[in-house]
Amino acid sequence: MAKKENQSARTTLEEVNESLSTAAQRIEDNKKYINWALIAVAVLVLLAVGYIYGIRNPQLQKAKDEIGKADMAWVQGQTDEALKDYEKVAADYSNKPAERAHLNAAILLYEKGEYEKAAKHLEDFTPAGNLIGPASMSLLGDCYVNLKKYDKAMSAYDKAINMASDNEAYVPAFMIKKATLLHEQKKYAEEAAIYQKISDDYPMYAQQTGFAVEKYLQRANALAGK
Repeated sequence: MAKKENQSARTTLEEVNESLSTAAQRIEDNKKYINWALIAVAVLVLLAVGYIYGIRNPQLQKAKDEIGKADMAWVQGQTDEALKDYEKVAADYSNKPAERAHLNAAILLYEKGEYEKAAKHLEDFTPAGNLIGPASMSLLGDCYVNLKKYDKAMSAYDKAINMASDNEAYVPAFMIKKATLLHEQKKYAEEAAIYQKISDDYPMYAQQTGFAVEKYLQRANALAGK
């Protein structure tokens, strides 16, 4: 019995040694390819570091400088000059300052009534956060309304509502925009449902803003034949 166990142990040990030897031989045989792979990884790392310090950082600083100039022009009431600078930053870069440039350009273009251009900048903007993100989506919805692209407007308002989560200032405000659009489309039952939700879920909104939610709810119900 002991002889069998020893034989089994030796066999197992031999198998392990054989596996290790085979693996070692494979490594030795493939050393050239492994070295090339390591060199390739090193080159990629160097390229990444070179990009960060040689291209991205200088571009980031340049974009910050240019958007700072645009901000100053806007503060001083030089909106045309500010818009020109924001559009340049948005066109020339693809970093955080460029993102803000898209948003600020959209705001100025919307104020000028250039809804198509404003919408384009907002479509290129990446909405994020629970304040700027939903506000930008709401503005995109406003652009679409003015362009009579009502389905897109409704989708933008829905996204704004979802992004705002339970923000008691934002959500009902966006819901009112959606209800207003539904009213213009004569979808009175859907409009009434939104006003009812505002009344039920955000009772303080009417008190804080003076918005007569009950009046609009009654109007929508009447038009819906309720």
